[in-house]
Amino acid sequence: ILHSTTTHSHTSNGDYRSTLYPTIVNNPTSTPIPSPPHGYGSTTSNSTISKLIRPRQESETNSMNKEQQQQQQQVAPRIREISSNVGFVSLPDQVHRRAVKKGFEFNLMVVGQSGLGKSTFINTLFQTELYGQDFPSTVHRKKKTVSIDSSSIILKEKGVQLRLTIVDTPGFGDAVDNSNCWQPIIDYIDSKYEEYLNAESRVIRKSHITDNRVHCCLYFITPTGHSLQALDIEFMKRLHDRVNIIPVIAKADTLTSEELRLFKKSIMQDITNEKMKLYEFPECDDDDENKLTKIYKDKVPFAVVGSNFILEKGNKRTRVRQYAWGIVDVEDEVHSDFIALRSMLIRTNLNDLRDVTHNIHYEN
Repeated sequence: ILHSTTTHSHTSNGDYRSTLYPTIVNNPTSTPIPSPPHGYGSTTSNSTISKLIRPRQESETNSMNKEQQQQQQQVAPRIREISSNVGFVSLPDQVHRRAVKKGFEFNLMVVGQSGLGKSTFINTLFQTELYGQDFPSTVHRKKKTVSIDSSSIILKEKGVQLRLTIVDTPGFGDAVDNSNCWQPIIDYIDSKYEEYLNAESRVIRKSHITDNRVHCCLYFITPTGHSLQALDIEFMKRLHDRVNIIPVIAKADTLTSEELRLFKKSIMQDITNEKMKLYEFPECDDDDENKLTKIYKDKVPFAVVGSNFILEKGNKRTRVRQYAWGIVDVEDEVHSDFIALRSMLIRTNLNDLRDVTHNIHYEN
């Protein structure tokens, strides 16, 4: 234990000086301590302390190195194939049955100015009339301020149940002054995180917590053919740390193929320059899945066409847009990226969107 000893002395000019020197109390090694020198200007104090402390530091370092070596020397578990049927091979089936029985939840937010076909796109995406003829479009629901409308529906496909919640934002970007029009959306997303946190923090909590957190935000971009508007940039920068954002060019059939190509390039350049973060597609060990992921990345932002009109040809029912010069098949990859977006969103990455929401956005 180090203490300080004060030694008094007179300097050559007669001034009275006092100097601090270390001493050891209960020194187990009985290490002799140099006596403080007489006179002014002694420099042995700091070096003496260093000599006393250094052996302990070296001892602690050596101890840490030994622990690290012991950890490295631990033998990894051996892998042993079992010839007989123990039963845990059925674990994936158990997980599958439990998941199917429990069902899945997916909450999709659609944001964009009125008249971009968001409701029509949702109907096309899930192949059902989520927004029927009697449901007013965002044009008729246009409000002076941004509001949040959410509606849920349970979809069933071959025994798999999905609780789908669509969160719409009528009024976004429709005012003369759109300052802070994103704030109600931010408040809604944050409130759902808070709601889930409170449910998790209860002393006695339910076996299943309803997940109302927004897993994905489809942001619809007006097909100007030039670049992102200031509102687009500000919105995505405000929300990219809170939710998985996927940009979508609405009504892509209003642009020629060359205009669409240049528009996509300009949008991605704006996103890079403004350092905006979009949803990152997961990397996989499977080569085929990586190829598919590359196809998705190359199509961002997805250019889509939506329609509520169904054309029946024989046994096939197709959603198309009718024009005086012909029709546009919504699901034709030559005309739009709708098939790629639906495949990415539902068939490939729906669960990853949920995982990223929980493990990254919610935790942050």
